[in-house]
Parts: sequence; C-alpha cells; structure tokens
Amino acid sequence: MAAYPAPASNAVPADQLVLRAAVSAFLARYRGQTRVHTESDLHVFLRWCSDHGLDPLTAVRVDIERYVCWLQDVRRYQPSTVSRRLSVVVGFYRVCVIDALPKHSPADYVRRPTVPAESPTLGLGHLQFEALIATARKSSNPNDFALVALLGLLGLRIFEACGSNIANLGEEHGHRVLRVRRKGGKVVLVPLPPAVARAIDRAVDERTSGPILRNTPRSADGSARRHPPTQAPRRHGRHPDAEDAPPHAAPHLRDHDARRRRQPPRRADRRPPRRHPHHHALRPSRKNLDRHANYILAAYMPSGT
Repeated sequence: MAAYPAPASNAVPADQLVLRAAVSAFLARYRGQTRVHTESDLHVFLRWCSDHGLDPLTAVRVDIERYVCWLQDVRRYQPSTVSRRLSVVVGFYRVCVIDALPKHSPADYVRRPTVPAESPTLGLGHLQFEALIATARKSSNPNDFALVALLGLLGLRIFEACGSNIANLGEEHGHRVLRVRRKGGKVVLVPLPPAVARAIDRAVDERTSGPILRNTPRSADGSARRHPPTQAPRRHGRHPDAEDAPPHAAPHLRDHDARRRRQPPRRADRRPPRRHPHHHALRPSRKNLDRHANYILAAYMPSGT
C-alpha cells in the first residue's frame, strides 16, 4: 500500500522538531511561576536567534557573546537582567548536552556581567511610603489602595498580591489572615493589620468570590500577569514626596527595628536573601501571629492603623 506524504504546508522541518523537543525538555525541569519566567527569558534568546538566521543548536561561543552584547548595548538591560537571561541560556545548553544534541555547550565560557551583591535600587523611606499610601487611599479606584497596602504593609511580591483571591481570606486564632502562595508553591498565612484589612474590604466590596484585585489583568490560562499592576505604585508615586516609587515589597521596612525582630525566612536555603529582603510570614501559631512583624510595622507606620 502506497504511503502518501503530508502536504508540504503542514510539514515541520526536522531541526525545528528537535529544537522544540529540546526546549520542552529544558522547561520540564521547572514548574509554576519559575517555569513561566524561564520560558519568557528563553523566548527572548530564541527570537534573537531567529532574527539573525541562527539555529540555536548549532550556535558557537561567539554567537552567545553577540547575544550578551545585544542585551547590554541595544536593549540596555541592567547587569542583573543580563545575568539572569544568560543563566537561562547556559542552563538550556547544559540540558542539550545531557541529551546529546551538541557535544559541548557554547555558553559555558561566556563572560558574565558583574552584579553587585546588594541591589542598587533605592527603596522608599517610611515618610515617602506614607505619602504614597496617602495618595493611593484617595484614588477613585479602590484596587490601587489595596495593592499598595499589600505590597507596602505586608511586603508581598507583586505576583503574590495579584494572585490572591477572596477565598484565601480567613481567620486564624482570632486574627484576620490571608493565605499566600509563595515561590515554589509554599503556602503561608499572613496576618492582616487593620489598615490592610480595611483596604481589602474596600476592594472586595460585597463580592464572595474572585480575585481581591478586580482590575488584575489575567493571562490566557487565568493566572495573574506580573507587569501591568506595577503601574499603580508608579502612578501614585508621582507625589512629590514619593517620586519614582518602586513596585516591590516594603523597602521602607529597613528603616525599622521589625526586620531584626522577625524570625528567619521560611525558605529551603537558610542563608538570608541577598538582593530582595522580602517580608516572609511566620508559622501560623497563636503566639507567632500575635507578635508578627506585620503588626510591629503597622504600629510604627501611621498608615498601618
């Protein structure tokens, strides 16, 4: 019986099939938000290869050097961003070597930009944050106030705040708490100081289900997108005392003694984080909830009460 080949318009070149399999094998090592961000960084490299007529599986070291120069000189990315995207490329080629696609990784000896141990980003002081949250409180959009409170008074990451749903709210040992999904899928309970609870109630209104932040843009799979919500802190950061407000968690916490009084972060690596001193929740026992650093910070910040 004669075999009929598929139409040429539907045929996929063999090298493209191999590349797709290599990408799938690499991304299969990750899960959750880590996989989403890794796929995004790898997509930048693959798009660059496509624009330059380069097969990623036949690239050599000089091609990866050109890619790094493009990130630095054309796209003007910060050293931390360049280093992160290069790390994704290095990991991709190491998996390809494991799968016996190229014999050697072209990215192993590529120079890396120097990344300082401490983040150069200047966070808000407590007075600047007071100006920011006061401006957000007056916004006609209640979600702006809730977002700034979640980031600034709870120290949540942006994806943690945007991914919070009404079903995650509850009570524990007499405390109003928010169930937060951290990196790696770990779930912790975060107590809500009075100001944050009021901001959330204002954003939730009379609803009984759905996301806390109603104007949170959602991607095709229903997950919260990361970047659009950062416009709210920047928009309200135009206040003269809160100029250039960064959209990350509670940098003003460094001004207060609460950082030294809280327990170590709940992370697999017991070493303290170097670049992002995020505020992590304590174990949800009554004693730990009573003395949680969220309440210490709220008592220190006039906006927290």
